Amino acid sequence: NKSTESVIELHNKTPVWNDDTQSYVLNFHGRVTQASVKNFQIIHDNDPDYIVMQFGRVAEDVFTMDYNYPMCALQAFTIALSSFDSKLACE
Repeated sequence: NKSTESVIELHNKTPVWNDDTQSYVLNFHGRVTQASVKNFQIIHDNDPDYIVMQFGRVAEDVFTMDYNYPMCALQAFTIALSSFDSKLACE
């Protein structure tokens, strides 16, 4: 059965420009405290205010990860780990 009815498409949330900091920002509601190229939020297109997953830096070598339904811990953790692979040389 090649039905794709149960497939959910998720996307990175697009940051918005902040005139005060002169940079693009995402609202992590206090969970992420440091700027980093590794910070991201994943949303569903139908409800961009519902954050399925967020990941970000809180100290030099410390990160935080939060996830919600429909993602499980294993999926969230593997996505978080993959963010390190492609951005090692960026910082």
